Amino acid sequence: MTAVDDTPPRVGWVVAGMTTLMVVACILWNLEVPTRLGFALLSQQYMAFQLALALGLTFIRFTYTGAPSDRAGWVDGAIALIVLGVVLYCAADYVWLLREQPYRPWQITVVGTVITLAVMEGIRRRTGWMLFTIVAIFLVYALFADQVPGRLIGKELSPVRLVQYVGFDPNAVFSTPLAVGTMIVLVFVFFGQLLFAAGGGTFFTDLAMAATGRARGGSAKISVVGSALFGSISGSAVSNVVTTGVVTIPLMQRGGYNKRDSGAIEAVASTGGQLTPPIMGAAAFLMAEFLDISYFTVAGAAVIPAALYYLSVFTQVDLIAGRDRIAAADDEMRTVGEVLKEGWHFAVPFGLLLVALFWWRWDPEDSALLAAVGIVAVGFLRGYRGERLTPRTLGRVFVDTGLSMVDLILVVAAAGFVIGILNITGLGFALTLVLVDTVGSNLVLLVMISAVICIILGMGMPTSGVYVLLAALVAPSLVEAGINQLSAHLFILYFGMMSMITPPVALAAFAAATITKDDPLKTGLAAMRVGWAAFVIPFLFVATPAILFDGTWGEALSATALAGIGVMAVTAGIVGFWGRDLALWIRVAVVALGLAAMPFGFLPKSELLHVPAAGVLVALALLAFALGRRNTPKTETTTGRKTS
Repeated sequence: MTAVDDTPPRVGWVVAGMTTLMVVACILWNLEVPTRLGFALLSQQYMAFQLALALGLTFIRFTYTGAPSDRAGWVDGAIALIVLGVVLYCAADYVWLLREQPYRPWQITVVGTVITLAVMEGIRRRTGWMLFTIVAIFLVYALFADQVPGRLIGKELSPVRLVQYVGFDPNAVFSTPLAVGTMIVLVFVFFGQLLFAAGGGTFFTDLAMAATGRARGGSAKISVVGSALFGSISGSAVSNVVTTGVVTIPLMQRGGYNKRDSGAIEAVASTGGQLTPPIMGAAAFLMAEFLDISYFTVAGAAVIPAALYYLSVFTQVDLIAGRDRIAAADDEMRTVGEVLKEGWHFAVPFGLLLVALFWWRWDPEDSALLAAVGIVAVGFLRGYRGERLTPRTLGRVFVDTGLSMVDLILVVAAAGFVIGILNITGLGFALTLVLVDTVGSNLVLLVMISAVICIILGMGMPTSGVYVLLAALVAPSLVEAGINQLSAHLFILYFGMMSMITPPVALAAFAAATITKDDPLKTGLAAMRVGWAAFVIPFLFVATPAILFDGTWGEALSATALAGIGVMAVTAGIVGFWGRDLALWIRVAVVALGLAAMPFGFLPKSELLHVPAAGVLVALALLAFALGRRNTPKTETTTGRKTS
């Protein structure tokens, strides 16, 4: 007898086909090809199709533990086929199902049950237990909402009604988060993957090296600039750390930074990319949809806070270099002109993207498609340091894009569950009422409590999931208290992202620690020190909306100048160096003056402190600069106080 081969089959070609189909479907949808061909499809049908592919890929490509595998087990393969079949049926027959929804047919129960269970298992496999537990708590609450005592009591729901709603309704799983993820974010991820395949990632790193490598502490400045550029496109703080960190962290350590600071700087710089326009880890597009405002407004409002964030980080690495006598990274590196001469063609797709977004005011997805066409055109014609687009690499881009979208689609689908439960049970209104009533009229206490809640709820979650969850749970309370809508939503995004560098679940810092081989917890604490400004900037733009361009240009410039002076002063006090080593009492005084200069509008008569404090700091800075030039040694070592 011939032995039966029970080895699970390889699924590489299946994965390649499904991921490619995912990207192609998105492109066709955004080009309105179905409509032009005479097919009237609902957006929910398109979303169900993409969700089916993402769920199928989850069970085919990833094992029970969440690890990728090129072989699918028989159980996972069977689950994938069932899920694909049911959700594709939902996509095909969605119009009839939606029409029959008031009568609650059994088909909706099957669809809702399969989608609910599959999404929950999918987020457990791909994002871990944190998000799974949060969503599970909401599902359990929905089942027993009518028995909850106090003001959090909600509407009674049976298990059948619950799965029919969260797993099918346009106000739950097929709501705004899934729409933005599958229609807009997917195109930008495709653009980013094209850019990296054409050599754009190497170009950004080289440009950062050329621009900052010759400055004092150039190795860390390369990390800050490179991670900011890379992170704004990559959409993930953790992936940015592991991608750029393998280059920048050893470079910083060779330059003289200790391993703890090296890991912390990379973690903070990568996390900031999620807060920096134009993409902001996909949160900008979600925010525009939630607030029903233009993407241009969101991106414009985020510019000054992001600039203050990186001003703080850049100042800190520079002052650490001055304190520890860390010199330039390398005197032999290429110049900016040399890098641009070889990679000037990358300006074409970025120019198209920016012009389409901010000049022609196109929709983000159309702008990204135009930029993608631009990178394909120049990527085939020109390469960069041996990297260029070819038919083979282009095919790989489709696969990589689809695979990278699986996690995001699962997260936004789960976020749709939460939004649906908040709506159908009335919990959203109840949470807002309870939080606002608890703190009364004390706005400062409200934003402080909200900040802590955002950090806790954001732990272990990707950018889009963090934002959607907090937009549903925390932002309404801030808006109800009188805070500007855009300020409230940027506030929750900032503090949600700070969970990436805040122990005990500081994923970006922990990822950096795996490269430095340092203690993860201590790296997280060091990251909080390096990124201290991110914990203060949200309070600034909530108190002074002019920083978000909510006011006159004069108010925006004045507030930005005061905030910038304050940020630099507090950073100097934290590092303990400002032209020379600072005594403890001077550090305390400089930090106090820096905080006084910042335009916090919460405190009564605080405006009387800002300008005098800023004036004193400017005078001290000029004095320190003069003394520093007089006392600067003729030569600096390339290694300093290297402690871990």
